[in-house]
Amino acid sequence: MTESLFTILSIIILFLPLLGFAVVLLLGKRLPKLYLFEIAVISITFLLSVIVMYFKLAYSIDRDIIASFNWITIGAAPLSGVLNIELGIKIDNVTVIMLFVVNLISMLVHIFSIEYMRGDIRYNRYFAYLGLFTFSMLGIVVTHNLLMMYIYWELVGLSSYLLIGHWFEKKSAADAAKKAFIVNRIGDIGMFIGILILFTQYKTFTFDKIFYQISQGNIPFNSEAWLTATGILIFMGAVGKSAQFPLHVWLPDAMEGPTPVSALIHAATMVAAGVFLVTRVFVMLTADAMLVIAVVGAFTSLVAATIALTQNDIKKVLAYSTVSQLGYMIMSLGVGAYVFAFFHLVTHAFFKACLFLGSGSVIHAMHHEQDIRNMGGLRKKLPLTYATFLMSTIAISGIPLTSGFLSKDGILAGTLAFGKLTGHWLIPIIGFTVAAMTAFYMFRLVILTFHGKPRDHHKYDHAHESSWVMVAPLVVLAALSIFIWYTPNPLSPDAGWFMSSWVKTPVTVVPENTRFEFMQSAVQGGESHGEIVHSPLYTETMHWAHYPAMIMSIVLAGFGILLAFTLYQWKKINADKIADRIKPLYNFSLNKWYLDEAYDATAISGTISLAKILSWFDNKIVDGAVNGSAWLGRFVSKISGLFDTYVIDGFVNFTAFFSGFIGFALRKIHTGKVQTYLVFVVFAVIILLLFFKPF
Repeated sequence: MTESLFTILSIIILFLPLLGFAVVLLLGKRLPKLYLFEIAVISITFLLSVIVMYFKLAYSIDRDIIASFNWITIGAAPLSGVLNIELGIKIDNVTVIMLFVVNLISMLVHIFSIEYMRGDIRYNRYFAYLGLFTFSMLGIVVTHNLLMMYIYWELVGLSSYLLIGHWFEKKSAADAAKKAFIVNRIGDIGMFIGILILFTQYKTFTFDKIFYQISQGNIPFNSEAWLTATGILIFMGAVGKSAQFPLHVWLPDAMEGPTPVSALIHAATMVAAGVFLVTRVFVMLTADAMLVIAVVGAFTSLVAATIALTQNDIKKVLAYSTVSQLGYMIMSLGVGAYVFAFFHLVTHAFFKACLFLGSGSVIHAMHHEQDIRNMGGLRKKLPLTYATFLMSTIAISGIPLTSGFLSKDGILAGTLAFGKLTGHWLIPIIGFTVAAMTAFYMFRLVILTFHGKPRDHHKYDHAHESSWVMVAPLVVLAALSIFIWYTPNPLSPDAGWFMSSWVKTPVTVVPENTRFEFMQSAVQGGESHGEIVHSPLYTETMHWAHYPAMIMSIVLAGFGILLAFTLYQWKKINADKIADRIKPLYNFSLNKWYLDEAYDATAISGTISLAKILSWFDNKIVDGAVNGSAWLGRFVSKISGLFDTYVIDGFVNFTAFFSGFIGFALRKIHTGKVQTYLVFVVFAVIILLLFFKPF
């Protein structure tokens, strides 16, 4: 396949969902079954993405395909000369794999939604918004520059707002949509500042051109601190989109949207955008920036896992699980395990989408019941849903022969190597602790939902397996959670042929003394970047860490599963009594570390208080000044009016009256007779002689 054909197909893949969105949104009210057009469009998009991925990975593994054109040319800009702003696409191995993942899950969610959303009052509009989201996410994936990525980044935010608030007549859904939109804007501000710093320095938004200039030693403002700060600022965009602490609070509330939306946006694609962003800019991250990223990711995974332990809403458990797994991916990027972070992004997309859609099948069968304390025994009523849900739970728990085992094992090995080489042992400790907690809370969810006896007999009696339209996507996603798709040897120290041969860690472009010593590499010239050259010490340590990480992760996952069965299946230990004994800790977890309350007491209350102060200032000071100015203006105008009326007009009127009086008096002596005028003259001369004696 030629590069031009790659480019054409990629552009078609990008814009087909936008076409579906426009057609369904504009004509959906007139044609009730137009949602089928949207589904057909997404299906075609998926097939094209399979073709592009196959030919790229099979025949063009080491060659990036870039197509661009000048969008805006600013001639003779002050202090910078001519500026060219480009638009374009970049097709590399990471791109084509993401195209496959996004389009596959989008297609399955579309199919699942046919039955799940049936009877919804905005049925066609829902499918139109799914198309808009898919277009926005694909734009992030294929772009070759930061400006386009930011544009699509904001479109993804808009799409999520529309889908989370699909049932906007419900206050909780409307509030959740606003919360997601506002919280994401906080992270996006940091990302925007970072982009502006890079553009100010390099006069371009294009990734490869920026990375090339950094590789030549041209760092922002000739300061390594500025390079670090820029990397962290761009990472703030990922903190918002990928729900990292402290901006993670929007994602659990976003469960107010339809469950298929949760599977598409908040499990597999939108939240993965932040991880994808960090993979794109990974080559320019300094050691300090990477350490910040690793710490944020590790802490996020721990916080979310501790909260998931006690949640009772089936979707909330999965939501906090998503936050925790995203923390894993971010942590993996921070410790330098680039391939395993992206590998986990792919595997997590499949099994977490399956879990969310499986929860949708359960909710649908239980007549929109979401509290797992009111479920139980559903494996008999929903056998296929149970089997696929269990398969995905095993995968996320990191049990051998699953995809989750392969990717999580690599991440944990990376944290072990990082700890040994840098002395930051807290990060691997958190990683392994979260692995045990993940297995525990996920099997707690499975047991309370599907095992035991039903706790709500009325809803249980009416429950039945979902239709094939809903079950088929679950089967596909569960099948993708098996190891065979990724590697023939599940115990291999490599990530498997799927990732290790297709996705390589890009060469670093930052100055040598700003990277961890074990991550040093020889910077290659030019605009293309090959595989990183790790130091022998790093390679040796990664191999050393593989089997210890694998053994410990299996043991800890097994312990978590055993504990869940002991507490909730066999009930050898009373979970309620344990909760009572550690009531403060239990409430701390149940109430989500009181983070929402903390935000309410600080950011929200502070904003409200500031708004009240500003309102008082506006009413009393600003309006007072305006009203005072108006009163003073009226007073001055009144005085001016009186002065004008009685002084100016009086003087003018008096002058006119006096002139008229004189004219009236003198008019009497103007007779037109010469004799009369001679008498006046003689009389005037006599008066003058009497009063003014001549010399």
